[in-house]
Amino acid sequence: MSERPTAAAHRVVTEIVEKGDVVVDATAGNGHDTLFLANLVGDEGRVFAFDVQQEAIESTRARLEQAGVADRVDLRCESHGGLLEVVGRDAVTAVMFNLGYLPGGDHEIITEVAETATAVVQALFALKSGGVMTVVCYTGHPGGTEEADTVVMGLKQIRREGPMGAFELEIREPAREQAPFLIVVRKA
Repeated sequence: MSERPTAAAHRVVTEIVEKGDVVVDATAGNGHDTLFLANLVGDEGRVFAFDVQQEAIESTRARLEQAGVADRVDLRCESHGGLLEVVGRDAVTAVMFNLGYLPGGDHEIITEVAETATAVVQALFALKSGGVMTVVCYTGHPGGTEEADTVVMGLKQIRREGPMGAFELEIREPAREQAPFLIVVRKA
C-alpha cells in the first residue's frame, strides 16, 4: 500500500525543517499540520497558520493549547492568498497546503481556486533557498479537480529559473481516480 499523501508531506517537511525555523500552514483546518509544524520548529521557531473559517482557527487553537505549543503559532483567520505580505520574501523553510474542505465542517466551504493559485505563487516567493512546499490535493468533492488542475498547470507553467528562484517540481500521482495526491516543490 502506498503512503498517504498527508503522511508523505509530513515526511518531506521533516527532512527540511529544523528547530528555530519559520514555517507556514496555509490551510490550518483542524490543526493537525499546524501542531506538527509547531513541534518541528520548537520553542525558538514560528508557525503562521491561515484559515478563513473561525471554526477552524478555534479548533486549531484548542489543539495547540492542549499540546502546550500555542505560543509559537500565529493564527490568522484570513485567506492564505495574502501569506507573502505576512511572512515576507525568502523567509520560510516550509509551506504546507491541505486543500479542500474542513474535515467535520461544512463541505460547501472549500478552498477557492483563485485564492489557492495566488497563495501557491506567493509561497514560492516566501520560501528561502532550500525550502519546500507541499500541496495535498483532493479531487473527490465539487471544485476539487478544478483546483488541483489549476495548481498543477500553474506550477508547470512557471519558469523554473525566474524571479522566484530555481525550484524542482514533483507531482505524485494518485493511487486511484479521485484519490488525494501530493505535489512537492523544492526551492534551490
